[in-house]
Amino acid sequence: MEMNNVFVSDHHVIGDSLTHLRNKNTSIESFRNYSDKICFLLFAEAIRDLEFNQIKIETPLAPMLSPKLADEVIVVPVLRSGVAMLFGAMQLLPKSKIGFVGMQRDEKTAIASEYYWKLPEIKKNSVVIVTDPMLATGGSLLHLINLIVKKKPKEIRVVCVVSAPEGIERIHKEFPKIKIFTASLDSHLNDKKYIVPGLGDYGDRYFGT
Repeated sequence: MEMNNVFVSDHHVIGDSLTHLRNKNTSIESFRNYSDKICFLLFAEAIRDLEFNQIKIETPLAPMLSPKLADEVIVVPVLRSGVAMLFGAMQLLPKSKIGFVGMQRDEKTAIASEYYWKLPEIKKNSVVIVTDPMLATGGSLLHLINLIVKKKPKEIRVVCVVSAPEGIERIHKEFPKIKIFTASLDSHLNDKKYIVPGLGDYGDRYFGT
């Protein structure tokens, strides 16, 4: 499903895997397995319309022209839970460059700031894909996007497992052209800013903390 640069996957394998992630009785082993499966497929959708070159290769039978990804992909997971999405991304895009950003929010002001920042060089052909499994309020992602925009990449995309309408609206209010890829657009945020129905704390369930 597509709506205003929000791409909600209708892939049956993603739907089945998400059911396991939502189930509070799913073991850590199964959670990791289904999480990696979802992230692999979400990244496949997120790069589908990137720029490809036709290069000449030879099969065992004949020469031919075949597509090869032209854009440089940089994956930036937001610490900590964003790292859980990295394994699926690296499996699909083994040549992608990886950056790491640690974000924290002031409990009094609710303003996000970075406590760790290590990114590869961003070039004019770089497509930066920011990963955070739970797009809730969108505050941390929006802060990060504002920093990456200054590096002038070709494009910034966001990949999340579960998203709330409030977070998507907040990002698109400032950056309406950013494409957001997600496995599910859930109902709303509760009074504690958790996504409903959601799946709990992604990082805790993936890392066992």
